Amino acid sequence: MSNMEKDIDLAKRAKVIEWLKTELVDQLAHLLKGIWEGSQHKILDGLASLVACCYILGRRLGIPMRSLDEAVLDKMRRHREEGHQLEDWYGDISALEEHFRKR
Repeated sequence: MSNMEKDIDLAKRAKVIEWLKTELVDQLAHLLKGIWEGSQHKILDGLASLVACCYILGRRLGIPMRSLDEAVLDKMRRHREEGHQLEDWYGDISALEEHFRKR
């Protein structure tokens, strides 16, 4: 690969990462609008888009999807051990841990 091709590839990768960052913001806005409107469809679509975008952005940044899964599980374990309010009140942390382990 020539220097010019490498430069073009690097620019393309940087552009994709910037685009994914704007997608995160756009999808968050979509989710918040869905919550405001009370639209179950828009809420689900916004959440799904955010999760997918995070996985893809991580991949573009060199983070394997499995590593992201493990990082989420580790974070949930630490939250549970530290007595996070969402765990104390609703059991959300252990529910998410269980979801990841069953996949």
